[in-house]
Amino acid sequence: MVTNATSLGRSGLFDWLVQRVSALVLLAYTVCILGSLLLAPELDYASWRSQFDEPAMQIFSLIALLSLCAHAWIGVWTVTTDYLNEAHLGRAGTAIRLLTQGACALLTLVYLLWGARIIWGG
Repeated sequence: MVTNATSLGRSGLFDWLVQRVSALVLLAYTVCILGSLLLAPELDYASWRSQFDEPAMQIFSLIALLSLCAHAWIGVWTVTTDYLNEAHLGRAGTAIRLLTQGACALLTLVYLLWGARIIWGG
């Protein structure tokens, strides 16, 4: 059982489930966007913008953004805990891992806030 404070769900099963569900959300969003592009080959900026001004699309975009952030964080956490540790890096391994995770978490938060601002027209 995962008990590290930097994991997303505090449980390996929960993290696994979040990663699978977030992947499905991202797949659905990708299909939606590709469908929009394929079904409207004459798409101009005004019609593209009006599509993203719809509340349903804004909510779907925000859900996709949250899914992307959760999916990425679980991946980053898994890789850093597997490879940035004392077994691989010596005594500094834990500090390097926590600094790397902190930097990635901060960057993910910035992207999340920036994306939300773009989605809601701020």
